Amino acid sequence: MAGYLKKASLLPLVALLASCASPQQPQINRLHNQVGKLNNEMQQLTEQATALTRQNMLNGNSSQGAWLLPATNTAVPLQSQLGEVKLSLSHIENEANGTRAILHIRSAGDNNLPAFSATVEWGELDPTTGKPLQVNSQSQTFSVTASLLPRSEVTVPLRLSNLPPEQLGYVRVHDVVAQTQP
Repeated sequence: MAGYLKKASLLPLVALLASCASPQQPQINRLHNQVGKLNNEMQQLTEQATALTRQNMLNGNSSQGAWLLPATNTAVPLQSQLGEVKLSLSHIENEANGTRAILHIRSAGDNNLPAFSATVEWGELDPTTGKPLQVNSQSQTFSVTASLLPRSEVTVPLRLSNLPPEQLGYVRVHDVVAQTQP
């Protein structure tokens, strides 16, 4: 009988605790959602920091050209015949046969950019070492024509075939050569 009384006296306590817990459930769910969002943001920041470290390593060991890793979202300086320019990528999107992106080329010091040509190379990174895989890398040359008005920045649409954005490990811009006007 004592056991029954003990259980009977616990029943109102359990009901009271259950009623207290239910108004807090939405707060707990909200807290779980916030923690999930923070975890996603931390993962993105960690991936961006890793990519930035790899990009800095590639550019530190390169005497020609500039390496851009899509995950970094940062500009990279390049010494060229045009003087120092800063390169960056944006609008990296899936396309039927690969990736579409915009290459931004900005003159340091807002100097006028003349007509020029350059080569862009793209490919995958080794997932373990972070180094570029030369197998299946591709390249193309593009030209930027002269402008009637002075300009310090140009955008070049890129079509990077055979690699979807999630596999695109790097874009390398090199051989930037000023074009002579006739």
